Amino acid sequence: MIGFLKKFFPKIVKPKYPIYVPSKDRSRLSHTVNFFLEDGVDFKIVVEPSQEKAYVKKFGRKLVLTLPEDNLRLLGARLWIREHSIANGHKRHWQIDDNIRYIGRLHKGERIRCNANKAMHVIEDFTDRYENVGVSGLNYRMFVARSKFPYIVNTRVYSASLINNEMPYKHRLYYNDDTDLCLQCVTNGLCTINFNTFFIEKITTMKVKGGNTTDLYEKDGRLLMA
Repeated sequence: MIGFLKKFFPKIVKPKYPIYVPSKDRSRLSHTVNFFLEDGVDFKIVVEPSQEKAYVKKFGRKLVLTLPEDNLRLLGARLWIREHSIANGHKRHWQIDDNIRYIGRLHKGERIRCNANKAMHVIEDFTDRYENVGVSGLNYRMFVARSKFPYIVNTRVYSASLINNEMPYKHRLYYNDDTDLCLQCVTNGLCTINFNTFFIEKITTMKVKGGNTTDLYEKDGRLLMA
């Protein structure tokens, strides 16, 4: 894999599809934003109007996109993001959770941090070879070492998703929206690809304040999701 990357990607190659990070109440501690900035990734943070000032103060005006209103929850943000990418003429777009520490690669059983630009570009290149991919993305670090395969077809893709804008299937649930989107794909003739070659190191759900921890998971939220 190292030789492949050096041969075909000797310099940092940027992803061609837009990258969005929906975020709420995490302007002070957005792990994804921090490592994207370290890796030189081009991306946008998507926030509610009431959150705009805090995020602009922390990260600058150029990085922030503002939703049309508050309290759309993650589902509303996801749908708005998709329409924003379509309006800008993109075939696909990335949606990345805001509680990810880094992107890494699996090499001979070792899980090694790598530059996010390269990883995402390779996934885009592979995905674009096929006409029937609804969602592709990166598996979680905890799962990749158990697999003998560089990717898994027709399974769930969580937290770091490359979504096909041309398919009719969309996010539609407050809970398990990513599971539902993947199920819509595989039951209607499209496939999903979850990569093990590249992975995300994601912080466990509810370990970071803000986001869905506030909007969906407080009180009996986790029970409702289950």
